[in-house]
Amino acid sequence: MRHRIAGRKFSRPTEHRLAMYRNMVADLIRYGKIVTTEAKAKEVSGFAEKMISLGKEGSLASRKMALSFATDEEVVAKLFNELAPKYANRAGGYTRIVKIGTRIGDAARMVRLELVD
Repeated sequence: MRHRIAGRKFSRPTEHRLAMYRNMVADLIRYGKIVTTEAKAKEVSGFAEKMISLGKEGSLASRKMALSFATDEEVVAKLFNELAPKYANRAGGYTRIVKIGTRIGDAARMVRLELVD
């Protein structure tokens, strides 16, 4: 039984999985949208929401926490300077998942994860 076990493993070691999440969140912040599988998008969406909430907080401690996750200074700068003011009046729900069909090779459900305008 999987009661009270959250998250997906994606058949990857923990370090690889966390690095994948970090890269995907950084790309989502950098480009505004990414195309990935549905399961990965559902996992990454929560991390992205937390990062934007840190950006809205705006303190030095939240900037350091964002840098510890994203590790790319230009992504964190964009998060705090552009995205945080954009979502200042929004209480959550910063990302959207749009289904775009199946991948040809393995029929995986593909989606576009994007930031809400």
